[in-house]
Parts: sequence; C-alpha cells; structure tokens
Amino acid sequence: MLVLEAQAAFFAARRPRKDSPHTTDAYRRDLAGITALLTDDPGNLEVDELTAPALRTAFGAFADDHAKSSVLRAWSTWNQFLTFCVSDGLLAGNPMGAVARPKTPPLSPKPLRGEDTPERLLKSAADGDRRARDPWPERDLLVIALGLVAGLRSAEMRTLTTDSLAGRPGEMRLHVHGKGSRDRSIPVEPIMERIIEAYTDSCERRFPSRRITRNTKLLLDRTGDPIGRGGLEYLVKSCYRWAGLHDRVPAGANLHALRHTFATRLAEDGATASEIMALLGHASLATSQNYIEATGRERRAATASNRTYQTLDKVLDP
Repeated sequence: MLVLEAQAAFFAARRPRKDSPHTTDAYRRDLAGITALLTDDPGNLEVDELTAPALRTAFGAFADDHAKSSVLRAWSTWNQFLTFCVSDGLLAGNPMGAVARPKTPPLSPKPLRGEDTPERLLKSAADGDRRARDPWPERDLLVIALGLVAGLRSAEMRTLTTDSLAGRPGEMRLHVHGKGSRDRSIPVEPIMERIIEAYTDSCERRFPSRRITRNTKLLLDRTGDPIGRGGLEYLVKSCYRWAGLHDRVPAGANLHALRHTFATRLAEDGATASEIMALLGHASLATSQNYIEATGRERRAATASNRTYQTLDKVLDP
C-alpha cells in the first residue's frame, strides 16, 4: 500500500476519537513533513519502505530545522501512525523504536511573576487602560478573568458559547469543552456572572442587529465575528503591555501564563492534585501534582517539621 493511502486510512480510523481540528491539522503536518524528507516523490512511496534507517535519516534532517518539542510531537505522531500500520497488517513491526527522540521535558509551570501582578492586570483591564483602535474593556476584563479565575486555555475560551454559563443565580457553573474532548464544569462566583453579563450587554450595544443563538460563540472580535487564536493572543499581550506588566510574563507563556497562575494559586492555597486536575481538565494526575511541587508547599511543611527547628526556637527564645 502507498504511504499516502495508509495515512488516509489512519485518519479515517481516528474519526470516532473526535479529535479537534487543531489536533488533526498538527498530525497532518507531522506526517507530511517527515514524508517529504523520506522521498522526492511522496505519491509513490510504499509503506514497506518505512524502514528504521530511512526514518532515522528523515528525523535527523527534521531535527536540524525544528525545536525539540516539534521533534517530540512528530515522533509521537509517526509512532501512532506506524502502530496503526502494524495493527492493520501493513507492517510486520513498528520501526519507531529504532528512531531516537528527545527526552520529554518536565512540566515547568510559568505563572506571572509578582504577588500583586494578577490583581494589577485585572484592574488595568477593568479601567480600560489598553489603548486600541476600538477599546473594549468589558471584553478585555472577561478574557483576563477567564484565565485567572477559571484557568481556561486559549482554545477553550474560543469554544465558549452564550449558554456556557448555566445554573441558578449565585451557583453558576462554566461548562467548558476541553482538550482531548474532556468536558468539565467550573464553579464561578457571582462577580464572574456580573463580568459576563456586562460583556454580553456591551455586545448588544455594539452589534444590535446580531442574531444570537445558544451556539453563538461568546468571545467576539471588533467586527462581531468569533475571535481567532491570533487575535486572542494579541489581546492578552497588549493587556500586559498597557498595564506595565510585560516584564513579569515568562518567556513564551503569554495567555497560558494566566492558566498557570490560576493553578499555582490553587496549589499555594491548599488545593489537592485531584482538585486541580478536575478544575484544569488535566489528563494526568501527575501534571496537576507538578503545580503543588512547584510551589514547594509540601517541602516547606516537611522542612518545618524538622525537630532541630524546635531547638532553634528554644535557643533564640528561651
């Protein structure tokens, strides 16, 4: 069988998994990128030509021009594809075991630096400090709040609809369609209800003729269309800048720094790994545990229990 035919069958077999369009696009890029390095004529490449030496050479060339994270993702994609080929009888074995891959980097939470940074950022957004061609402080505040008090990812914010907030007054919950099709429900306080209400009121003023249904996207751009990934990232970045806090954002974090700040504060205030896992929609408890370890709360408690500290207390305060 041709490799391109096998790849088409691979994606057809994954359809019941309901992968997000973003995930599917990433898989297609990874498969196409390595395939192009395997041959000058991808249309005639046969599955049985996917040997360990050929794949090692292709991945070596791929690694020369890509970051470690990209190589690791491509390796994972090809490992899944070739596992599928084995299960379908197209290959006798998966050759990816003979292809080197980067070590998986440990999760290193990247919250905003500075104890008062979240509060200053929220106040700046609420005060309308961000200068834009068409200022929209109600939207700025909602986006920052969704990250800081609900821990939403960029994609999760963009999939919110007008009926994502539901429940009785004072007991509202935000229903989120998360990564890996893992849905979750996040309790929100009344102040968050007011922020969302103020934002939706501002939408009605801006777009009086806009038709709203239960599936209408919540976050909009200045023209009334659903906000895109780039637009959302730019919005958050400019909020940092106009608040004078851009130097407190870890490199490469941007919007995700809001989510990391949410998780880190949960851990600092005593939330368990299972509670963090449920609120952030993590697939693994180990991922949530990293936030607790990053705060050092447990290590500090263990150190404080050292009996020598009791001696120090007696020596300094007899």
